[in-house]
Amino acid sequence: MTTAVEVAVSTEARTIVYRTRGAQHGPITRLMSPGDLGEFLKPFVFLDLFGFDVGGGHKGFGMHPHSGIATLTWLIEGDTLYEDTTGEQGVLRGGGVEWMRAGNGVWHTGAPAPGVKRVRGFQLWVALPASEENAPAQSFYLAPSQVPQEGPARVLLGRYGAAQSAIPAPAPMNYLAVQLKDGEHWRYTPPAGHTVGWVAVNAGRLDAGGPIDTGELAVFEESGEAIDFTARGDTSFVLGSAVKHPHDLVMGHYSVHTSRATLDQGEAEIRRIGTKLRQEGRLG
Repeated sequence: MTTAVEVAVSTEARTIVYRTRGAQHGPITRLMSPGDLGEFLKPFVFLDLFGFDVGGGHKGFGMHPHSGIATLTWLIEGDTLYEDTTGEQGVLRGGGVEWMRAGNGVWHTGAPAPGVKRVRGFQLWVALPASEENAPAQSFYLAPSQVPQEGPARVLLGRYGAAQSAIPAPAPMNYLAVQLKDGEHWRYTPPAGHTVGWVAVNAGRLDAGGPIDTGELAVFEESGEAIDFTARGDTSFVLGSAVKHPHDLVMGHYSVHTSRATLDQGEAEIRRIGTKLRQEGRLG
């Protein structure tokens, strides 16, 4: 069970104010959830780092619901089968991106494609603004070739330099997947107003005014200043920056909304879709 945390506020140059290795749940490491760091890093409210060998018995993620948020899955390795109740289904290749704006309610599923030996990636939840939290569900599936790149950064969401994601960000935010070679330096200058900033390392080690190791999430003080990185060994990580989400986080089992009324509306739609799936024999 996650617990609330306190994040220090720094008055000096931008620095790391909190770090965590999250909580392990089998093949999943939960680095952030709405009840802890999500309160400080919203609109980024949830982050899982997952990795499993298919031969180990893990069959993927069964059909499950969401509302009030969008999920972005960055598939680092391993093709997966996907299906969602917007009517989309297919194969997402390793290096691709799944964006699911749950809005008023959606169910979706993912499983390793036939012949895949290992699956790795990050799943991020983004809190939606009030104008979109009960909008119709909408999904995007981007092949690796459709994920733009600027320098060492692949733009999963938002814009960096001349590279802009095809996914319509619901509010001002960037989510980048970055690869640096041993000893390589990189400076990230956030857009104006992006005072929320964090990184999570999935391979290697970073120096960003302090060490950030594999499997660790580091939170930077709220500021618009640039962040400097140096790789210690070949290093891969994801970075999020955004204008802070101004709304409360009102949580359900699979949902995050801005009020009890909008949560009730989303959960009612989840139940309606779930009933339909059961009648069709698509849920156990």
